[in-house]
Amino acid sequence: MQELGQTPCSPFGNRGLSRGTLRINALVRECPRGTSAHKWKVFRDISAARSALGVPDRALIVLSALLSFHPDAVLTAGSPDLVVYPSNRYLSLRSHGMAASTLRRHLAVLVAHGLILRRDSPNGKRFARKSVDGGVEVAYGFDLGPIIARASEFDRMARQIEEEVRLLRNRRQRFTVLRRDVVKMIAAGIEANLPIDWLALHGEYQTIVARVPRTPTAEVLDPIVIELQELADRVLNILESNLGEARTTTAPNDSEAATGAFLNPAAANAVLSIEAEPDHRTVRPDNVPLRVVLEACPDIIDYARDQIRSYRDLLSTAAIVRPMLGISPSAWEEAGTTMGETQAAIVVAAILQRGVAIKNPGGYLRNLTRRAAAGQFSMWPMLMAMSARRLKERSA
Repeated sequence: MQELGQTPCSPFGNRGLSRGTLRINALVRECPRGTSAHKWKVFRDISAARSALGVPDRALIVLSALLSFHPDAVLTAGSPDLVVYPSNRYLSLRSHGMAASTLRRHLAVLVAHGLILRRDSPNGKRFARKSVDGGVEVAYGFDLGPIIARASEFDRMARQIEEEVRLLRNRRQRFTVLRRDVVKMIAAGIEANLPIDWLALHGEYQTIVARVPRTPTAEVLDPIVIELQELADRVLNILESNLGEARTTTAPNDSEAATGAFLNPAAANAVLSIEAEPDHRTVRPDNVPLRVVLEACPDIIDYARDQIRSYRDLLSTAAIVRPMLGISPSAWEEAGTTMGETQAAIVVAAILQRGVAIKNPGGYLRNLTRRAAAGQFSMWPMLMAMSARRLKERSA
């Protein structure tokens, strides 16, 4: 009867015997007889830890196929049937029709990463020789012994990966909440006409969030979240210590409305709805649905009092964002006159989305205004470029 870890351990043909294979072979040989592992539980652990193991997804498809050739769900060390010996044809069928060359490449990956062992016959064929009583006397193929011998290792790796994913999810959620809090509080301070350098605070906020990479880890996010929390605490303290100031810095006939806007976002929305008189403010740009604008430039949503359901809402939000970006009233007025206030608001949303990539937002807006005056600027190409950039960032 074949024993777990018995020779041959060397591969057929011109393939060499690596130190890694010798190490895994020793682990399999030293695994106590009777040790068991549920093959699909171990497979799930390997799948969870595949990035740490360096195993590609398609190699896992081949491993799943190999495991399916063993009749039992539980593998036991010392069992004579741990070597599976499917032909390439049947292995390909269970690997979703994978080509033979691709199959061989991924089998080599599984061996190289110590997930299976080769038990090659003298001529390299896979088969089993049966005894008189019908049992397996010797088999040549792929030894599943590493699945048992390394089961606890894979379990630890999977748990560690799951913990890292949980920590990263928590950090991302905390970052998102803090980001929203800061921009909403800065917007509230601007609406209340508080005598604070909101532009500097917003610049500090942009500097912090610009440090977040496309694929952050929990370790990278930790110091950023701490800095953002400190900024949020400072802005909140400013707002709370200037509640009375918000009443006195507004013109007498506007004080009640401004204070209400500061304390109540719904009231602020109502005030702006009354003051947004000109009809051309709510005219939708030709062939540019609001949904397209918000998908290309979603960051501006964080600055809205409630939600951006119309171009009127976008205009109100752009009016809050404009001073944060350091865009002067004259540049804003010139843009609104030349390209229309709705289009100018879309450009502001795009500038905000680009963040620190645009060093001089006011100059950038003036440049686009000049191009619009010369008939050389169109909204669609800009939005399509923004959408393509976001898609590239998400897929990176």
